[in-house]
This record gives sequence, C-alpha cells and structure tokens, in this order.
Amino acid sequence: MADAGTKKDYLVTEKLVKRFDESLAVDEVNLSINQGEIFALLGSSGCGKSTLLRMLAGFETPTSGRILLGGQDVAKLAPYERPFNMMFQSYALFPHLDIWENIAFGLKREGLPKNDIKQRVGEMLDLVQLGAYAKRKPHQLSGGQQQRVALARSLAKKPKVLLLDEPLGALDKKLREQTQFELVNIIEKVGVTCVMVTHDQEEAMTMAGRIAVMSKGRVLQVGSPEEVYEHPANRFVADFIGNVNLFDGKLSVDQPDRCAVQTAIGEIHVGHGVSGALHMPVSIAVRPEKIEISKERPDFAHNLFAGKVKEIAYFGSYNSFIVQASDGTRVKITEANTSRHDLSNITWEDDVFFWWSDVAGIVLRD
Repeated sequence: MADAGTKKDYLVTEKLVKRFDESLAVDEVNLSINQGEIFALLGSSGCGKSTLLRMLAGFETPTSGRILLGGQDVAKLAPYERPFNMMFQSYALFPHLDIWENIAFGLKREGLPKNDIKQRVGEMLDLVQLGAYAKRKPHQLSGGQQQRVALARSLAKKPKVLLLDEPLGALDKKLREQTQFELVNIIEKVGVTCVMVTHDQEEAMTMAGRIAVMSKGRVLQVGSPEEVYEHPANRFVADFIGNVNLFDGKLSVDQPDRCAVQTAIGEIHVGHGVSGALHMPVSIAVRPEKIEISKERPDFAHNLFAGKVKEIAYFGSYNSFIVQASDGTRVKITEANTSRHDLSNITWEDDVFFWWSDVAGIVLRD
C-alpha cells in the first residue's frame, strides 16, 4: 500500500462541478492529493467517480471549479497539454502493433529521437518484466500481461499524474488479486502520483493509501482504508465498505467516554461519547467479524443478546451466520476458521447468544 507522498496538496480540486443538462454528475468536490500518493475514488456505478477522473484528464470540461497541479490551474488545458496520462479499463492496445511498438507509440508521436525511444521502451519493458515478450502482439498475451503493457505505455511519457479507470476490471478475480500488488509495486517504484477509479472496495483498500468514497456526485469521506472501514463518517460509508450491522435507535446515555442507545434488540453500549441530545435518533454500526457467537451464555455485562440461527454459509476461511433476534432483527456474524479441522458446533435453528465489546461499535448520526 502506498504511503502519502513527500509534497502535500500536489493535485487539488476546488469546488469542482459537472452538469449534464439538468443532471448534476459531480457536486462541488474538494480533494487534495499528495505527490507520489496512490489515491482511489470509490463508489457504485453512477456516483460521479469516472466523470471526475475524466475532468482530471481533460476529456470533460468542468461546469465550474478548479483543478490545480502544483498550484497551477490546468482545468482549461487540453488533454495533450496536461502532464497526465490515463489508462483505460479496456487497455486500448493497438492489435496490429507488437508490444514494443505499442509502448513506443506515444513517444514517436512526440518526436523523440530514436535512441531515446529505444532506451525508454527498454526501461518500461524491464519495469513490467515483459522484455521477453517485446515482439508479441497483444492477443498473444494474457490479460494480466496486457494490463502491464498498458501501464508501461502510460508511464513511458513520464507523466506527473497517472489516471487509472477501473484498471483491473477486465481480469478474473484471482488474477486481479495477484495483479493488485504488482501494479502498486510498479507505481511506487516510478514514484508517479496516481488517481484510480474503482467500484471494488477490496481493490481500493489493497492498492490505495487513501480513499475518497463517493455517492451522488459528492465525496462523503476521505481517509486511509483503516479509517474508512473502522470509523465510517455516515451510514452510507459504513454500509458500502465491507459488511456491517446497523442498529437504529435513540440516544439514552451520553458521557464523554461512553454512550448507550436504545434499539429494537435492546440497549447497546458504545465506548465513546457523541455529544448529542438525549433521545436523538442515531444508528450503531457493528462489523460482523467483531461479534462473538456461542450456544453457551457468556459472562458478559453489556451488548449480550439471544437469537436463533437462520442461515449459515461456509467460505473456507470463515463461517457466516444470520441470527434472528427475539424482535425479528437479523444480525450477520462471521467466525474465523483458524484450523483446518475447525468445525462449528452451531447449526440451523440453534438457539444462540451473540455479543460484542463496547469498543466494537460506532455511533452514526446520519
């Protein structure tokens, strides 16, 4: 995972807006991206992330707002005038050219001397470890290899900012997971500032140093993968990133270091205060992996509830349970399989207890 770069506020958007007729695609987005950082725009289809990326690239003109690179406004510059390069999901490799020629294409168009082109293409082939494949055509390579060729072509012109649009979307799941680390290593080796768009939360959390979660054209939260997962800013972020149980209720206790919320399944205690008005509506988010489950009643003071097992799924590394509490609330719980011989003694329709610590949950106001 990339760390923040050495120069802060390198690529900045200020109140960036994009309208298509009456539709607001990007709504006053303010971002600050550090030099050398891998930064992800994460959201579902139609949230505005690709439109935002296209504005950075120059393929879409902002309705209003500024795009600053190193303090200079580049929003009105044509794509070819910006020191940016964009790699598309389809890779857009030329099928009639071999790999060497594909990487050299942009350099030739810029009129670089032949020796400089030869040296630069050689460096790129070494970087992506495809020197032995230089004379092959794109169709003779695997999907992962084609992806590395597209990356090498994007980096050949030494852009200051690399833009990636769903960079691994064309790969199958196992290859995508393998390629995530390869891609990060290459980008970090070059030191280029990178902005990537993805709808895949796992991809964003694996590759990016920071993530901006988007919905309906707005940025809802910016933070490290850990911050966004463990401390979501609102219900949407909590629900979008990973699996989560959301319990709606009203604030019944509020102290600086703790609070309690009265919900349908009972009173839930949380190990932090919210500085809110008593009886105000709030939600509590609890991740499934933070909840314990047992057929035996534990010695636990708070956040202990009873229910009946309604669903069980085996995922290899963990089991997933859906437990229905006495009020009808369905709670998702995951239990790690730490040994090859682990077999849970819990089965369908079992009466069980489930519980979590005071610090496992977080209170959300919206």
